[in-house]
Amino acid sequence: MTDDSEQMEENNKVTSLNFRFGAFGAAIPLIFFVAWAVTTSVLQISSEINLVMGAIIGLTLGLLLCKSKWENYAQGLFDGLAQPIGVIAIVAWFYAGMFSQVLQLGGLVEGLVWIGLATGVTGGLFVALTFILAAVFSTAVGTGYGTTVAFCTLMFPAGIVTGADPVMLFAAILAGAVFGDNLAPVSDTTIVSATTQDADVPGVVRSRFKYSIAAAIPSVILFAIFGGGDASNGNQEALTNIASSTDPIGLVMLIPFVLVLILALMGHHLLTSLTWGIISSIPLILLLNLGSFSDIIHFDSSTDAVIQGALIDGITGYVNMAILIILIVAAAHLLRLGGTMETITNAAMTWIRSSMRRAETAMWTIVALLNSAITINTAAEIAAAPFVKAIGEKYRIHRYRRANMLDAVTSALGYIFPWGAPVLLGWSTIQTMQDTYSWLPSVGPTEVFPFVFQGWFLTIIMLIAALTSWGLRFEGENGESVKQRPEEDQ
Repeated sequence: MTDDSEQMEENNKVTSLNFRFGAFGAAIPLIFFVAWAVTTSVLQISSEINLVMGAIIGLTLGLLLCKSKWENYAQGLFDGLAQPIGVIAIVAWFYAGMFSQVLQLGGLVEGLVWIGLATGVTGGLFVALTFILAAVFSTAVGTGYGTTVAFCTLMFPAGIVTGADPVMLFAAILAGAVFGDNLAPVSDTTIVSATTQDADVPGVVRSRFKYSIAAAIPSVILFAIFGGGDASNGNQEALTNIASSTDPIGLVMLIPFVLVLILALMGHHLLTSLTWGIISSIPLILLLNLGSFSDIIHFDSSTDAVIQGALIDGITGYVNMAILIILIVAAAHLLRLGGTMETITNAAMTWIRSSMRRAETAMWTIVALLNSAITINTAAEIAAAPFVKAIGEKYRIHRYRRANMLDAVTSALGYIFPWGAPVLLGWSTIQTMQDTYSWLPSVGPTEVFPFVFQGWFLTIIMLIAALTSWGLRFEGENGESVKQRPEEDQ
């Protein structure tokens, strides 16, 4: 034991570290990561692997600022990397990614687009239906980004031909992506919000349903009222070509989705639910000739990726994010070891005092600010999670409530800001589609900004919930949900 406050437990885990500049020095790894994320976002070069590099550089700076033995810093870092939070999220992501890819292979998006065209609705009603179908798809596959690309590719051109307003149509696609990103049990943000707050995914989903629906109902109405546009764009031949690429048989993939949803809401572990979803999807794909077994998984020694297929794509799509989450979790662990989390929490307590409204407003503000700066919403959520947990645990706010505050604002703002990754992704997809349909109008990120109704309503609803304590629950002695804050904490 030395005089620099280093402490080691019997199992060799580091319990504290000293940094130059005190608690601020311990925060440098995370501060650098946020600054790196903001800078790459402004320069429009942000990507998951770029964020991984920023996290690694930040952790290296932490080593140089550490006054304790560097070997203890390294041990503390590895202790952070081994936190169950990151591991649980990664494994859940991999299973969710495989399930998502299998559903897409089965033609679920084509089936949903077929519904949109088969109904014969036009104008604002088509925009409202697009929002609903995008919400269903994103809830099924758990990826807002994938929803944005798929619906901008198929539903956007179809909507323009049938008289939908281009800006409102693009906004409806993004709004539908928000709905699923927030509510889907298999969504990356749902998984992160639950695991970082030590909550179970099914319970979190059940508890946030009321917020999602409260935002969705006025969104549908507004899209229906204001979604009509000029039907002179495009032509019938284009609509026929789009219709030929859709097939109602893909709707059969809703069966595995419903199965996963039922199992999850019944309380089964997410991995159990996803496993049965994947297992039930594969026979449907093969029996109905929606794809071949080689589309699901196959070996190809002629390429660098020897194993290919939907299952592999589902895993590889999350590899970079998996690396990022364990690095950010490690950086958050260093905040605790260096006393930063305690300092920040104590400073927040001075302002919050005993006000639940201030406590939840502080959580809302932290999440909103980080999501404003970091364009990849899952990364912003990972960075905000430790602060939400520290404040929430201090005031015994229930883990479901903390997860909802974290995820709702993250899912919403990620699809609103013009510099957000999914908004830019949708914009670039529409531009690419102009090569196929020269008459397709372009919708800029700044144009769609005010009309992503689901995102705006969800953000406002959570702020109102924070200010009014609507839906607030506390944790009892055994972690149960109670309406009144335990007396000893008041």
